[in-house]
Amino acid sequence: MGVQENMQKPLDRLSEALSAEMDAVNTLIRQRMSSEHAPRIPEVTAHLIEAGGKRLRPMLTLAAARIMGYDGPFHVHLAATVEFIHTATLLHDDVVDESRQRRGRPTANLLWDNKSSVLVGDYLFARSFQLMVEPGNLRTLEILSNAAATIAEGEVLQLTAAQDLRTDEAIYLKVVRGKTAALFSAATEVGGVIAGAGPDQVQALFDYGDALGISFQIVDDLLDYGGATETIGKNVGDDFRERKLTLPVIKAVARADAPERAFWSRVIEAGDQQDGDLERALGLLARHGAMEAARADALGWSAKAKAALTKLPPHSIRDMLADMADFVVSRVA
Repeated sequence: MGVQENMQKPLDRLSEALSAEMDAVNTLIRQRMSSEHAPRIPEVTAHLIEAGGKRLRPMLTLAAARIMGYDGPFHVHLAATVEFIHTATLLHDDVVDESRQRRGRPTANLLWDNKSSVLVGDYLFARSFQLMVEPGNLRTLEILSNAAATIAEGEVLQLTAAQDLRTDEAIYLKVVRGKTAALFSAATEVGGVIAGAGPDQVQALFDYGDALGISFQIVDDLLDYGGATETIGKNVGDDFRERKLTLPVIKAVARADAPERAFWSRVIEAGDQQDGDLERALGLLARHGAMEAARADALGWSAKAKAALTKLPPHSIRDMLADMADFVVSRVA
């Protein structure tokens, strides 16, 4: 058995354990992404939703509810809400980033156009709010609506922070908590809330999702400078070409001498990129141990995620979530 196949098992096990509920989530998603009057809406959403994504975020909601003893039905609505918010942000992100590939396939904005991606993303946001109201739980509505605002805030912060060499690790963490971890932590938190979990357990679920999301994003940043295209679903060096100041680069800039800082200023801040610049960037990351340091951070957040789970009741699903935290960082092991 290969390493990749072995490391895939935690996600597969979780998916299998939650298969009946995920079937209900997928059915609800397909029902709610339809549109009687605008056939482009299901065309665009189906392209992304059916693209083979692992549905990790909605599974986190179902998993949290199951650990806390909930047997439905409204965790399904909340999980579908989480997936709609996620899909809407992907549609918008690909427009902002001018991306051409997502999960190894052409992006919606490439196949259709930017207008369709933006407007269908808006539609999915609206659908998500319709869904999150249906459980009739004000606290879950508050959590998910706050997450939607935090995600948008994180994306706007990234617009300025991502191309400014003054961006430090604290600002990076704010961006990551916005654009990635906010939905992970909301997904786990609402699962606990709908199940009637106590405050300490709800906080533990939030902490798990937050730490898992941060680890997930750091790993994604690392893979951009060293992953296989078929593994990451985008081209190696996309973040560099898009002038995104991600964690490995932030660490290299912090340790840079004057000529190196001038290089980073030219390629990131000024956007003046030439042949061979990506190779030089990779060399500087290696010289300063930036990749190894970022990997250590990812492992640290993975450990925090697993520590949070110890405050929850013993459960086979809880063990799978612990394995998931290991799985996330195994991609850069």
